[in-house]
Order: sequence, then structure tokens, then C-alpha cells
Amino acid sequence: MNKIVIAIDGYSGCGKSSTAKAVAKDLGYTYIDTGAMYRAATLHFLNNYLSSANPNDIAKGLKTLEISFHFNPETQLQEIYLNGLHVDDEIRTMRVSNKVSEIAAIPAIRSELVAQQQRLGKKKGVVMDGRDVGSVVFPDAELKVFMTADLNTRAERRQAELLEKGELVPLEEILENLSSRDRVDSTREVGPLIKVADALEVDTSNITFVEQVAQIVQKAREIIDKENSYAGKH
Repeated sequence: MNKIVIAIDGYSGCGKSSTAKAVAKDLGYTYIDTGAMYRAATLHFLNNYLSSANPNDIAKGLKTLEISFHFNPETQLQEIYLNGLHVDDEIRTMRVSNKVSEIAAIPAIRSELVAQQQRLGKKKGVVMDGRDVGSVVFPDAELKVFMTADLNTRAERRQAELLEKGELVPLEEILENLSSRDRVDSTREVGPLIKVADALEVDTSNITFVEQVAQIVQKAREIIDKENSYAGKH
């Protein structure tokens, strides 16, 4: 059976990661969170007091940056490790959120992580989410999805997500953070957040989580069936 690449892009806080995880699980695919990779790189720079404005610091940071994913059989999820340490929770703090767009805009960092992402998805059978997966990392992905939601809905979701981890953040601060990240992500010179022409748009403002997952899985199965049908005739 032929496998495909599913590229899910979109704004922060619209449910990309949780949706991508569920889609991957439903299809038996590998889930790769590119946003987590940029967050891990950001954490690395913060922890080592490296400046994103200093070329020497950037070179030093990249030289000592090691990001990997490991499958946890207990949770059935891919977990991210930074230089050998599990950092799934730490990369989701506001400390990292406030800096991630700045770090992700650095061309040298994007170039390194995009190369890693392309290696991870080379054999297909992956669901990858981020900001430039359909436009830069896998422009030939068989299924491209662009997820969006209105700003207030996204901010409320992010606040609830942080609260679950014990971090109480005012809604105004989250709104400001999301607005700023939207602006930086959409206007950066390298790998900006855009909706490519052939992407399936999924607005999650007024649909349930189950509905948004089902919408993407249905489209994926249609494409997979078509690919297998074509392969059977040739």
C-alpha cells in the first residue's frame, strides 16, 4: 500500500499539533511536530544565553544543538529530546513562546531544521505540522492542509493548555503573543507562513476536535485510495 506525506500548516493555537497527532494515529503514520523542533532550538538558545543577533552565537548554538524524537510505547506518542533530555513540557512555556518566532526566523536555523525534517519524512507515511511544511519542507506533499481559527478562540485554547500544565497566564498576554507571532511568522523572509494554493483549509473556530480530525482523515484516505488505484494500473 502506498503511503503519503500529509503537511499541516497554520496559525499558532488552532489545534495543529493535537489534530496532526490524531490523524497520524488514525492512519498508522508517524507524527512529526516541526514547531516543537523550533521550540527546542529556542530553549537551547535561552538556556545557553546565546543571542539570535550574534552570528558567532548562532554558529555556536547550531554546533551544539541536537534534536531527536523517540517513540514512547506507554503514551503511543513521539516525544522530543534536546541534547538527550526530554523537553516536551519545557518547550511549551511562555518563556519559549515569547522567543520562538524570533529564533525560527533565523535563516541558518531554518535551513538546518528543514534538512532534518526532510530526512525524517523521506520514506513517507508521516504527518508533519508547522508553518512552512507544505510550502518549503514538502512542497510535493500529497495532502496539504492549512488550519486557522479566530484569534480569541486560539488565545482561550492556549490559556487552557497552559493552565493544564500549571502555568496561569492572563488572556491579554496570550493575545499579544499570538498576534506578534502571526505577524513575524507571516512576514519573515525565509519560510513565511502562507496558505499554498492546493491546501485544504480547515477553520477550527466552530467545529469540534473530532470533526476537524475526521475532515483531514477523510481527505487523506481519498488520496491514498487514488494513489493505490493508480499504482495497481501501472
